[in-house]
Amino acid sequence: MQAPTDVAELNPPERTLMGPGPSDVHPRVLRAMSTPLVGHLDPAFLELMDEVQELLRYTFRTNNQWTIPVSGTGSAAMEAAFANIVEPGDTVLVPTNGYFGGRMASMSERAGGEVVRVGAPWGEPLDPADVRSVMREQEPDVFAFVHAETSTGALQPHVPELTEIAHEHGAYVVADCVTSLGGVELRVDEWGIDVAYSGAQKCLSCPPGASPLTLNDRAMEKIHGRDEPTRSWYLDLGLLEGYWGGERSYHHTAPITNVYAMREALRLVAEEGIEERWRRHRRVAGALKAGVRAMGLEMNADDEYWLPSLNAVRVPAGIDAGEIIQAVLDGYDIEIAGGLGDLAGEIFRIGCMGHSARPGKVLHTLAALGGELERAGAEVDVDLGIGAARRRLAQADEQPVPVDE
Repeated sequence: MQAPTDVAELNPPERTLMGPGPSDVHPRVLRAMSTPLVGHLDPAFLELMDEVQELLRYTFRTNNQWTIPVSGTGSAAMEAAFANIVEPGDTVLVPTNGYFGGRMASMSERAGGEVVRVGAPWGEPLDPADVRSVMREQEPDVFAFVHAETSTGALQPHVPELTEIAHEHGAYVVADCVTSLGGVELRVDEWGIDVAYSGAQKCLSCPPGASPLTLNDRAMEKIHGRDEPTRSWYLDLGLLEGYWGGERSYHHTAPITNVYAMREALRLVAEEGIEERWRRHRRVAGALKAGVRAMGLEMNADDEYWLPSLNAVRVPAGIDAGEIIQAVLDGYDIEIAGGLGDLAGEIFRIGCMGHSARPGKVLHTLAALGGELERAGAEVDVDLGIGAARRRLAQADEQPVPVDE
């Protein structure tokens, strides 16, 4: 077999990433990834690991000792959570109000759990009353929910109430924070979350490859007391504790460059301040929402549970979502996405995350989306949309955000 000779030099297109992830990566993070490689047990890297853990605790708003970046994408952190906290025979309560509740169910079943479900329509949050009712009936060992549902653009607004209900019944709480960490208010300790995981490529604006995970002492006690080891060797937190804990003993070769990237992305979070970062996402995404509505489009989620980091916009009647998404990509180099599962073809998913949560990018996206919808025959007013977004950015009651990049 001959070596291929027609492979050109790598030259990916320059896109503006305004979809459900990844988001645009800050130049400082890209520079961090180009710095020299060291070994995964090098003293310099071990010191860097400590720094990443401390920065993650700040971002999660937790004092949990067991806070690490899992080697893998957000799905690896998700699987690490369920593979370890769920033991064979455990009852696991999962939501049905979005795509990622289904993934929680699948991972729980693979870990040997027996899944029960609590429902809500796609695009709406769980009702605490419904959760309480199912808790009384099923007495689950683990309760899982999605804090920011990427598939529907809905935020779960009742987290402290949900965790209180779960703990009253002795259940461990697992929170999917993939699209909220670093962009939407999240307080792991204050809200009583036992296990939380996220992804790097969303509001942290970091390339995928190392994913945040945090567990409190209560959760780790359950894991240490398992009757049998987790079915995943690679994601066994009992084994990983030797590498990310005090001993720093070999378990696997960490994705060193991705850990560099996460460290720099988290430094940016700390420099901005986590609460200011939450406010920036609300300000800039609020301008996107105002522009969408003024243009003549509808949001999928009500204001009460609108998710700033992922804006789900209803596709106008008679419009092919896929054609618009492709036209925006081809004509403007802007990536947005369509719906998943029950909402396939019915919504546009527009991210407003991390380095992409900037006024210029939002205005550019509104102009591109509106222009292509208008060309396709939708009744939209692009100028009204852009004007509303600009006014929202300039409101006196908000801290000023520069419109230029």
